[in-house]
This record gives sequence, C-alpha cells and structure tokens, in this order.
Amino acid sequence: MIKNIFRILEEFGSLFFKGVQVTLALAVFGTFFGLIIALIFSILRVQKPLETDRKFVKILKLIGFGFVKTYVTIFRGTPMIVQGVIFYYSFYSIGIRWSPFNAGLFTVSLNTAAYLTEVLRGGIQSVDPGQEEAARSIGMSGGKAFLYIIFPQAIKNSFASIGNELIVNIKDTAVLSTIMVVDLFYVANSAAGTYFLFVEAMLVAAMIYLALTYSSSKILQIIEKKLNIPTKDIVSSN
Repeated sequence: MIKNIFRILEEFGSLFFKGVQVTLALAVFGTFFGLIIALIFSILRVQKPLETDRKFVKILKLIGFGFVKTYVTIFRGTPMIVQGVIFYYSFYSIGIRWSPFNAGLFTVSLNTAAYLTEVLRGGIQSVDPGQEEAARSIGMSGGKAFLYIIFPQAIKNSFASIGNELIVNIKDTAVLSTIMVVDLFYVANSAAGTYFLFVEAMLVAAMIYLALTYSSSKILQIIEKKLNIPTKDIVSSN
C-alpha cells in the first residue's frame, strides 16, 4: 500500500498541488463572498418594525426579514451538491456558459451566506442591549449605534464560527467535483480510477485535507489570540 501511495504522489503530485489550490480558492473566496452577503442579510434579519416607523418602512422591514428567513431555510435545508448541480446546469439551460469553477464559487458563496447570516444574527443578539441604549443616550442615531457599536462587537463574537465555516468549506467543496470542478477530490478520484487504487488515492486526499484543516485551525487560533477574541461559537454552523 505504501508503495502505491508513493506511486500516486509521484505521478499525480503536480495535479494534486493544483487541486489543493482550487480547493483553497473555493473555500477562502467562497467564505469571503458569503460573509459579505451575510453581513447584509444579518442586518435585514434582525430588523423589527417599530411604532415610530412609517408604513412603507415597516413593509420593507417585513419583506427583508421574510426574504432572508426563506433564503436561509432553503440553503440550509438542501445539500451543497444539489445546489451546485442546479446552478451549473440551470444557467447552461438559459444560454449562460460559465466554468465549473465559477459555478462552484457561486454555490459556495450562497451556501456560506445562509450559515453565516445565522452566525452573525447570533453575534448581534449576544451584544448587551444596554450598549445601544448608551449610544443613543449620547446622541447617536439608531443606525450609527448599530454600525459603530453593535456590529463590530457582533463580528468579534462571531469570529470563531466564521473561521469554523472556512474549515467546513475546505472539506465540503469536495462535492463540487460532481460538476467537474477540478479540486483535490476530483484529482484523487481521477488517480484512483487510473490504477484502480481507490483506497490509496483517497488516503492521500484524506492526509492533504487533514493537513489543510489542521493548519487552518491553528492559524485561526493564532489570530484569535492576537485579537484577544474569545474562542466560542455563537451558533452551530454546518
């Protein structure tokens, strides 16, 4: 078995390296874009109509809340592999030709946004309401109090869960090989099929995935210590 593992590494080493690059690109950029979307959605998610709001504003808040809640329910309730297939082939059916990588990145970003929206919502709700009241008492508007006082603390409180989502994405992007994304799992599967050494090829992939997730978790822990961030999860991710 060891001999076969080295044989696979020797012949497919460069492809494995490229597969790792694709996997990391999907995970990092997918998490980043998902976080940007989640920042917007989490704000809509916590908005509540107030008696002082105009009727039009109340309606907008209700629409925004309903849209985000539905979005989160759909994306958290369906597998990423199914989402990827739907996005990839549905765009093709309407004449839009995009690469498997772009389709995969689109899928990871939207899927991640659903989970991080709930993470950030939990982070916002974990901030002491008295801080917003204190900010309002010194003349800050509700919007400024949320932007400068509540939101930065919510991000800090959610950092561990955001990092966890990145690690989850490193592993979960393997399902995108279904739409021909040439990531780490795709390369391992190709190597396995070439020599019918499925166990050995998957062991190589497993070791690489373990190295990626372990090193990523250690880097995130260092960042948390540097920023003096409490290492706690706000809500469960995937």
